[in-house]
Parts: sequence; structure tokens; C-alpha cells
Amino acid sequence: MPHSKPSLSSRLMWRLLGWLFRVKGWRVEGRAPDLPKFIIVGAPHTSNWDFVFFAGAVEQLGIEPSFIGKHTLFRWPLRRFMYDMGGMPVDRSKPGGYVRSVIRGFEQAGRMALVIAPEGTRGSTGKWRSGFYHIAMGAQVPIVPAWVDHQRMVGGMGDPVMPTGDYRADMLRLLAYYRRVMPRCPRWDVLEASLPPGGEGSAGG
Repeated sequence: MPHSKPSLSSRLMWRLLGWLFRVKGWRVEGRAPDLPKFIIVGAPHTSNWDFVFFAGAVEQLGIEPSFIGKHTLFRWPLRRFMYDMGGMPVDRSKPGGYVRSVIRGFEQAGRMALVIAPEGTRGSTGKWRSGFYHIAMGAQVPIVPAWVDHQRMVGGMGDPVMPTGDYRADMLRLLAYYRRVMPRCPRWDVLEASLPPGGEGSAGG
């Protein structure tokens, strides 16, 4: 379980991330949603600096972020540090365990802002993994689109999108926002092309 007082190492890490955010000169657009629980999807994931930006952005917006981590990382000597940084342990080896574990985490938490990079890696072509959507549906929490443009040194968050069960329609709503804030990003076309055809409501996995 997380400790009530963050460890020295986690406090120093957050200070370092905040300092790097300010030194780089990033700006944040938008505001934090006035909601107790939601999922933040960050895209496009193109740089190792994405983590630093989102760490600084959530601090500036007053959000206490959570993230998903492999359960083996939540053992001594990293256990306390991982929890203090907002980590949520999941066992990905169990069938369906990843989604069910995170849904249970939402159900047990009074407040949670879970950050997920749906592209998975920096080398992604633009396709998204749909686990975040299944979590949002199961936990009945909205999805908040977040982005960062390294060329303009700016990023932000959009309005929450409550999942309806129609994966394609909900993804197109998210895409409309991303195309508005980053109109020249080629990954949006790849993402739209990967969506199921109209009339197929469920996500692919």
C-alpha cells in the first residue's frame, strides 16, 4: 500500500522532473478535468521527453497521476518508490488480468488520474492498443486526450470523452480533437485507418 508521506527519493524525482519541465520551456494549454476519476491518454509518443513533459504538466495542472507498472517492480527495494510515484501494480501474465486489475484499482480508489500511452512505444506508426478503452468502459470513467508538440514546445489536455461502447465513434471524437491541436501529425491518419469499419462497435483488443 502507498505510504501517507512520500519518500525522499520520490520527492527528489518529482522536483527533478519539474525542474526539467521548466528548463525546457514547455507551455501547457487546457485545464484539468473537474472529475474524481479519469484516464489520460497521451499521444503521439515520439520522444523520451514525453514523460518529462507529462510529469511537469500534471504537476502544473494540479493532477496526481497514476501509472501502470509490472507487478514485479513493486518489490523491495523499489516498492515504496513505485507507489509514491503513483504506480499501480498489474500482472500482465494472467489472461485478462491487466484490464481487470486496473478496473478494480479504479473501483477501490476515491480519486484516480491514470496516464496511459496507447501507442505503447516511440517507434509506433500511430496505431493504438485498445486496453485503455476496455478499462474506461469497465470502470465507467471518461477518457481525457492529452498531447505534446515538441516542435512548438507546447502540450495540453482536451475535454473528457465518456466511452459509449461504440469504439469507432468514440475514437473518432478523440481524433477530431487531436487533429485540431496537431493538424500536421501523420499518425492520426494511421490511427483512423486502423479503426474497425462503421457498425463494428467493439475494440479489437
